[in-house]
Amino acid sequence: MEQLIDTIAQKDKPAKKTVLNVFACKCPRCREGDMFVNKNPYVLKETMKMHQLCPVCGQPLNIEVGFYFGSSYISYALTVAISVATFIAWWVLVGLSSDDNRIFYWLALNSLLLLLLQPYLMRLARAGWLSFFVRYNRYWRTTPVKNYERVNEAMENNW
Repeated sequence: MEQLIDTIAQKDKPAKKTVLNVFACKCPRCREGDMFVNKNPYVLKETMKMHQLCPVCGQPLNIEVGFYFGSSYISYALTVAISVATFIAWWVLVGLSSDDNRIFYWLALNSLLLLLLQPYLMRLARAGWLSFFVRYNRYWRTTPVKNYERVNEAMENNW
């Protein structure tokens, strides 16, 4: 009876916004638990230190050995999008000319911006990559976590 009441109560809850939870680096299954041990990405010694399991729902955050190599595609797309956006903003606000070195000033500014954003972008890429493979489950409190066959703890440190 309690499970039925809990299920009905979960149905009435509005779903949280997916995009905001990816930007906050939350677990894609429950959208509540933090993926990373330290919330601040600029503590550089702990930038990429992740929980093994979501602290809220128990979702494994490391699905298989080398799983997060795919996040480099998302990181690349994010850096290209930021570079294009800053280029267009520079073009509109400052302008481009073949008579001076304004393009090199944009290049320096863009490089500095990407360097400063890199710790956050790496986290965002991991959160985005995981959200491609783990979907939100509105019944995560009553539904057990899926066991992944490919987790091989003995092979994790072979890089």
